[in-house]
Amino acid sequence: MSGSATELLDLLQLEDLDVDLFRGRQPVTGRQRVFGGQVAAQGIVAAGRTVSPEFSMHSLHSYFLRPGDTSVPIIYDVERIRDGRSFVTRRVMARQHGRPIYYLTCSFQLAEEGMDHQDRMPEVAGPDQGLSLLDLARSRGEEAAAEWQREWSALDIRHLGMSGLGLPVDPARPAEARLWVRVDGDLPDDLVTQQAAFTYATDLTLLGAALVPHGVQIDAPNLQAASLDHTIWFHRPVRADRWWLYDQTSPSAQGGRGLALAHVYSQDGALLATVAQEGLLRLKG
Repeated sequence: MSGSATELLDLLQLEDLDVDLFRGRQPVTGRQRVFGGQVAAQGIVAAGRTVSPEFSMHSLHSYFLRPGDTSVPIIYDVERIRDGRSFVTRRVMARQHGRPIYYLTCSFQLAEEGMDHQDRMPEVAGPDQGLSLLDLARSRGEEAAAEWQREWSALDIRHLGMSGLGLPVDPARPAEARLWVRVDGDLPDDLVTQQAAFTYATDLTLLGAALVPHGVQIDAPNLQAASLDHTIWFHRPVRADRWWLYDQTSPSAQGGRGLALAHVYSQDGALLATVAQEGLLRLKG
């Protein structure tokens, strides 16, 4: 995947093929399938290329349809669903080998004044007091640490705890996990790039929240796990390259699927976004 912020930014530089048609390149990776956050991030960039810059994305809803092939580029075909005075809607189909692998529908809004309130950020330790995921990988051996650095070191992630391990067990909410996240390097200021990089990062850890009560790791050999969908509501402007609190919870797991939700806060307590994902969680053997 992306071993640095520069490599992540390179992934977001799509090639123009025709009107509303783009091509996204693949990173050098040892993964057998395309990371969902990558195809979602590139889809956002494709949609953003077709929208006037005074509009900003306020929500996205998407489905992962097929595993992506890491050996060939991805084609992004943008459909201009609606161009209104206040809202603009786009639908993006990502395809490989002539078949869709991902669908994204996103809505953009012209900035306006309105009512303003938000949930309060929980009281948590700062990023410096969290345990970096690189150090967690290193605790499993140098091979795991090397893989993390090769695939994910574009992101700096600090683990604050989860239910029963750093966070108290709440019978009413049995699956909680909190992390501080940022892209480990500076990105351009434009909102499309920041939202795309943010979306890339939100796909990495969220589904793991659904595993917290079950004592299973997302990379366990007896677990088949895959993202099925991904939704984000952007409440306020985000900067993916500044620390944001990923306050994750899973209200339900059943039928081989798990649902995870998250509030995202800036360090000064602003509620930036709400994220939701359902994924396949199938125990084998």
